Amino acid sequence: MSHDQIQDLNVHSTDRLVSPEELKVQLPSSDAHLDTVREGRRVIQDIMLKQDPRLLVIAGPCSIHDSQAALEYAGRLQQLHDEFKDRMYLVMRTYFEKPRTTVGWKGLIYDPDLDDSGNIAKGLYEARKLLLEVTGNGLPTATEFLDPIVPQYIGGLVCWAAIGARTTESQTHRQMASGLSMPVGFKNATDGGLQVAIDAMGSSMNGHYFLGIDTAGKSAVIHTRGNAFGHVVLRGGNKRTNYDKDSIQSARERLAAADLNPIIMVDCSHANSGKKAVNQPEVWNQVIDQRRAGDDSIIGLMLESHLSAGNQKLKGSLSDLKYGVSITDECLDWENTETLLRQTYQRLG
Repeated sequence: MSHDQIQDLNVHSTDRLVSPEELKVQLPSSDAHLDTVREGRRVIQDIMLKQDPRLLVIAGPCSIHDSQAALEYAGRLQQLHDEFKDRMYLVMRTYFEKPRTTVGWKGLIYDPDLDDSGNIAKGLYEARKLLLEVTGNGLPTATEFLDPIVPQYIGGLVCWAAIGARTTESQTHRQMASGLSMPVGFKNATDGGLQVAIDAMGSSMNGHYFLGIDTAGKSAVIHTRGNAFGHVVLRGGNKRTNYDKDSIQSARERLAAADLNPIIMVDCSHANSGKKAVNQPEVWNQVIDQRRAGDDSIIGLMLESHLSAGNQKLKGSLSDLKYGVSITDECLDWENTETLLRQTYQRLG
């Protein structure tokens, strides 16, 4: 029996990618980009350590599928970032990877043309290009890392990273998080369970060794020191919420019992909003009430927001897609986003 008859039986083809080094040569970062990233990471770390009293806000599209709309959103958020910087620290969601329970569009990196062609080389290029444009204007960025190879290409332009509800329990992602250079938020499990996020924090604080690639794109053994800046993100689960006072108190106590930093971020979307964008402000305001009442364990909030409200299906002609409308989860529109942030700024005063 030949080699070809027993290996890669279900592999149709392979396409070689440029290495991370080569992509960085094509799309280099400047001092302005690096200053934004360094400052963003420093501020977020200080907020986590309670050395900075500001509220951390991570807002933006559920996922980015249109760079032009994303940059328009970034320009608007940048203005509020500068205006509210004494009480809130605004960071833009720049999500390029979308985990799927079964199948579906997996994000700009995997399918930038929205046609299932899988042009990952173009996707990586577009993702890095967008991050350069956003950070070049001084706006810090946040993303979810799904594939452990992706950070080699774009991680140097990200200020905060998420490990999603579907991957927080994964050893691969805990190892990856241990080597990431930015603070990492671990979401609770899709069933609402918090233990997986607590375990992920503990694991990622330690050093690991695992298979990966180096900046030249060569297979390598990665040795990490551990990431001291992990925290939990409460997003609800199994049709129940976990942003109420009792849920946050329980999370705080369980973190302290595990000898972990008892700080919490609340995701106003997903199960906490019943996957309805119009419910996000109610979640947001209840959490702000708790923070104003003295709960300093609440360090931040996440909001899924875009230029226009709701979402749309990715089907038919791409020309039928509405500009500035999410093709994944529902998002709050910009007008309501700005109103919410302005009201919050006043309330935090």
